[in-house]
Amino acid sequence: MGAAVARWTVAAVLLQVAGLSLFLYGFFPVKPTLSGFSGTESYGMPSCSPVGAGEQETALPPNQLRSLYRELSGVPPVYDRLMLMVIDGLPAEFVLGRGGKPPSKEMMESMPYTQSLLAGCKAAGYHAKAAPPTVTMPRLKAMVSGAIGGFLDVAFNFNTQAFLEDNLLGQLHRIGCKLVMLGDETWIKLFPTLFARQDGVSSFYVRDTVEVDFNVSRHLEFELAAKDWSVLVLHYLGLDHVGHMGGRRSVLMAQKMKEMDDVIRQVHAASLQDNLERTLLVVVSDHGMTEGGNHGGSSYEETDSLALFIGHSVERPHCSPYDQNEALQVDLAPTLALLFGVPIPKNNIGVLLPELFNSLTDEQKLHTLELNSWQISRLLQAQIPAFCLEDCINSEDGLGIDVRHESIEKKFCHLLYNAFASHRSSRLHQGSDFKSDEARYVATAADNYYGFLRYASGWLSHRATDKPFYLLISAILMMAMSCLCLMGTMSHLFKGQALSQADRHSDSYLDQRWHLDEVFILTGIFLYVISLGSSSFVEEEQYTWNFLTSTLYLIFLIKTVQSMLKGSNSTLVHRVKGKSCDRNNFSYAVSYELTPGKQDGYKLCTVLTVLVSGRVIRAWHQGGINWVHFPDISKLLAQADSSIVKSLQTISVLAVVALYSVSLMLLRARSKFVIGVWLSHVSCGILVLMHIWGNQINTVLPVNHSTSIARLFYATASVSISATLLASPWIFPIYSTEAKPASSDSNPVKHADSHGISNSVFLTGITYTVFWCLLQLLLQQPINAIPLLLIFLQTVSSVAHFSLDKTLHKQWVQGIALQFLGMAGHFGLGNTNSLASIDVAGAFIGISSYSTVISGILMFIITYGSPLMLYLGMVIYISVNGCDDISTRWQLKQRYVLDKMVTLPCLLPLLVNSVALTSYTIVLLLMRNHLFVWSVFSPKYLYVCAATVCTYVGVFVIAMTAAYNCAVFSFRARSYRDTSH
Repeated sequence: MGAAVARWTVAAVLLQVAGLSLFLYGFFPVKPTLSGFSGTESYGMPSCSPVGAGEQETALPPNQLRSLYRELSGVPPVYDRLMLMVIDGLPAEFVLGRGGKPPSKEMMESMPYTQSLLAGCKAAGYHAKAAPPTVTMPRLKAMVSGAIGGFLDVAFNFNTQAFLEDNLLGQLHRIGCKLVMLGDETWIKLFPTLFARQDGVSSFYVRDTVEVDFNVSRHLEFELAAKDWSVLVLHYLGLDHVGHMGGRRSVLMAQKMKEMDDVIRQVHAASLQDNLERTLLVVVSDHGMTEGGNHGGSSYEETDSLALFIGHSVERPHCSPYDQNEALQVDLAPTLALLFGVPIPKNNIGVLLPELFNSLTDEQKLHTLELNSWQISRLLQAQIPAFCLEDCINSEDGLGIDVRHESIEKKFCHLLYNAFASHRSSRLHQGSDFKSDEARYVATAADNYYGFLRYASGWLSHRATDKPFYLLISAILMMAMSCLCLMGTMSHLFKGQALSQADRHSDSYLDQRWHLDEVFILTGIFLYVISLGSSSFVEEEQYTWNFLTSTLYLIFLIKTVQSMLKGSNSTLVHRVKGKSCDRNNFSYAVSYELTPGKQDGYKLCTVLTVLVSGRVIRAWHQGGINWVHFPDISKLLAQADSSIVKSLQTISVLAVVALYSVSLMLLRARSKFVIGVWLSHVSCGILVLMHIWGNQINTVLPVNHSTSIARLFYATASVSISATLLASPWIFPIYSTEAKPASSDSNPVKHADSHGISNSVFLTGITYTVFWCLLQLLLQQPINAIPLLLIFLQTVSSVAHFSLDKTLHKQWVQGIALQFLGMAGHFGLGNTNSLASIDVAGAFIGISSYSTVISGILMFIITYGSPLMLYLGMVIYISVNGCDDISTRWQLKQRYVLDKMVTLPCLLPLLVNSVALTSYTIVLLLMRNHLFVWSVFSPKYLYVCAATVCTYVGVFVIAMTAAYNCAVFSFRARSYRDTSH
């Protein structure tokens, strides 16, 4: 049966992978874009027939092309030189305040020069809303192209490719502008051929908060004195790195903002000395940050990016610097394009910002809006075949359209007709003796243009990309077939076990009633699947898992107490001990001496340990996405003295080392190899302590000493784990010496010893788990040290509880309980279904330069530390629950042992994950047009996909460990029989 189960399981997994890949390909396609670059056609009204890119002007020399654009546009360029300063991760709230209120006193004092420009009405600031995902690469694309990229740009952010779409920098380069870039190397990867001079720095080594900015500022004096460039891009990363390391309230934040303010002062002073009238300084941020300093999601704190303009066209006699002036990040592209006299990029959906065109005449201002409307109309014509601008303008009944009941193209026609009609009226009244009438017509035309532009921009940004529906249905059918295949395999396995138990007349077979824990698990999984259809439950999923886990273990507590109160338990206890405990290494090997009363006490203590630990973990990170402001232990520790946090880390490391030492002592193996494994573990614990006390929580400089310690830990742990896995099956006995008969004419060995293979798997499993726990203590945020220790205690306590009385819960209930613990711990470490909760800082511990693969693996290890710890704990679990019936020589055969140890522990996680994956895939398809599809449901789907990979890794480790141990013991058993004959 084992071989058939393995074949069906592998087939189901392959089918699931194929279905998942197909769904990802169909649901997250690359958004359709207009090819080519905007040219002279941008300055004319779009026709209903498709117009090419205009090849004739691309062959013109840059100076002639610049002159041609100026002649056709009818709007003179306002500026000649652009200084674009990007402060990565700076929330607009830090500079402009929030809700009409100024920023905090500390923030204002950190940027005195910038605040003086705002107060003196010499700068215009905007809260420029960034679209999710709020990571650097897609946000830079949005700023220079005005287009919102696909959602999966969050994945491409770590491996940036050249940007080939129409964009502002490309347009400026075509007219002969010389571009210089200093800072984040993402710009160089996006535009590898545009910059005449460049000096890039890695954006992903987030532990560096000083050198990464110094490498930019060291060139400033030279570049500001140079006269040969037209565009200077400065991208500072230090503030974002400070956020990743210590959050918004990091002690380094004010210092870093002061440094950025000094740069703004230096750059602005240079522009004043050069030629203020022709230089524009733009200070922007690509995204904001959460309280914890992360980003990637769609919360206000993450999307609140800055757009600050400093130049002559924004100066005015009166202003309110802290008004909540709001814009979109994509509005930057059309605004800068028209200010510098180049065509608006083809795929732009942004709307120009009117306050930057104060130096133009009223007619020129309206013409800029007209150019913006023509460009948006071209994009609409590509998206809506029935829409035609010429027909809208020539329509005589445009004003009579009922926009409430007409199609979307007629709504656009109505808005455009109003805009162009009011513009014509404004031209007719131009030069009128009545200035108030002229101003009124201009204001009406501007309002109508903005009405169309904002409506069209919103529609284009929220319009769901066409998805191949039948392809998605096919993908879901494949995943559903995979799920049904796993269910059928599980059902076949249960039937086989039932028949086996019936032959032995076991208690499990005699008691076929549904118990409370079994009913609760099935009901809980059903309710969890239902909850996936609610955006609120998805955002606050931690409450679901906390409820399921705590309630299930409360049921375990009730069953434990009930078993203790039964007077007939003594007979059952002796029978259980006779059948399994005296052949098992666990109950932590203390079952050799335990009386029934002590055994009940241990059962009660283990389940209470899980419940109490779970309650503390839940209080550590109280909120998810919407309730992140709730007070909790982690927030108190974040504000506490670093020595307190370091002390908690030290306690956690020492506790893990002590628990491992106790586990090896209870194993009752005194070989030199086991002692060597213990020494390597102690060495790793010492290395983690050296890393903890050698690092400050708010690191200023990357520490080479710390990197060396982390690398030494990786090497030591890898060697120790590999050696334990490979050697442990060879150091434990195959047969029990007690099995030798008294008479000499009998077979010298009658029974296989389950201690050997059980001890071997136990040693491997406990080594996996404790080294994994030390790795997490090295990589995770310092405030997560105690939760990690508690998750480890929950793992060990659960395995101990299940081994003390194997008749109390069915094996499948035990396996799912461990999975529930893993998911509850996942959210207990501060993870959410928002991309912003991913801990980027820990992914660079032990590496001195950025590596996409290594950093990605470390990021995955940090994010899924708890579920993977419980999967590694399952290796311990199979060592104490999978070898009970090995008492004869034929039962030591590889196929029988594998069937006992591996089948159910591997099938259960795959089936539960398959149910969750298939269910949520169906939910995502149904929610494809939902308002929160990109901000809530799509990020969650990425987590579901990552959890699927986590499940595959965990199951592979379990199966590989058991298969190797079984293969070695089977080989040793055959060799022993051959030599004995």
